[in-house]
Amino acid sequence: MKQLSFLAIIFYSLSSFTQNETASNPLQVSGYLETYFAYDFANPENHTRPSFLYSYNRHNEVALNLGLIKLSYQKQNLRSNIALMAGSYPNSNLAAEPGVLKNIYEANIGFKLSESKNVWIDAGVFSSHIGFESAIGKDCWNLTRSILAENSPYYESGVKVSYTTKNEKLLVSGLILNGWQRMQRVNGNNTPAVGHQITFKPTDKITLNSSSFVGNDAPDSVRVMRYFHNFYGIFQLNEKVGFTIGFDCGAQQVAKNDNNFNTWYSPVIILKVAPTKKISLAARGELYQDKNGVIISTGTPNGFQTVGYSLNVDYNIQNNLVLRIEGRGFSSEDAIFINEESPVNDNFFVISSLAFSF
Repeated sequence: MKQLSFLAIIFYSLSSFTQNETASNPLQVSGYLETYFAYDFANPENHTRPSFLYSYNRHNEVALNLGLIKLSYQKQNLRSNIALMAGSYPNSNLAAEPGVLKNIYEANIGFKLSESKNVWIDAGVFSSHIGFESAIGKDCWNLTRSILAENSPYYESGVKVSYTTKNEKLLVSGLILNGWQRMQRVNGNNTPAVGHQITFKPTDKITLNSSSFVGNDAPDSVRVMRYFHNFYGIFQLNEKVGFTIGFDCGAQQVAKNDNNFNTWYSPVIILKVAPTKKISLAARGELYQDKNGVIISTGTPNGFQTVGYSLNVDYNIQNNLVLRIEGRGFSSEDAIFINEESPVNDNFFVISSLAFSF
């Protein structure tokens, strides 16, 4: 805690410094704060929502999902980012990380490899190259995250090399990682993980993305290789209507040196409509199939086979302040939820949030 307080003092000092400098200063400060209140109709006594949810997972209390402050530096061929965070999201999603690593949202350094081409190498902790959603709620169409986003990496650590074309229509990157959403390696694991990302924007209204992860996230003595791919497309039909489609699929060895694999997959579709500049609505439908419990373990005969649906309404109070309300439900093949101490197949909750950024 003392270490975190010390870092907060540093951030405050640097923030004051950047605010007093001219606009050309390469050092910039930004921040994000999102509070929420969720009510789960199963009324869990421990105030914790289902274990496959890592964001907005506190029930019947006003809570902080994510508060962060970030410093960014970029000048010519050098760039760097560092951001510290607190809230129920890091408490849950980074529970496996030791000490103050739980409070690191981002910490990386990069430099440009070519004078004429936009080729960079970055090393450290950075946001995941997988998926169209992040922990920053205001950047996502829905208030809460999709099941596939909650159960694939939000962050990663390692080294990546990326190339962006001059017209910024194509991004290609390759990564060497410490593991599946890891800052610190699993004890006994010395197997490098790799990944790729290709993002193509043929027009300013269409984004297509392909990302992958290949690696082992267990000690080498029981090494099981994981092969994972994420695809998504974002289509903005006009100023008021857009939709996103996403699909995750993965396979993992049943045992070391085994030719048999357990598989899982998840499709999602989101429709967003913005009738006015201040009001927008987004509807989501999704399915997550993980019969063998590779990612989400239930201990039930059919594993995690769950349909999800949600509808949210956003009101932009001002450019950097948004009020959101969402209703969301799940329906599973097995009785994996608890309601009044009894196993049930369904779960429903409502949630509101207030997000501020600068």
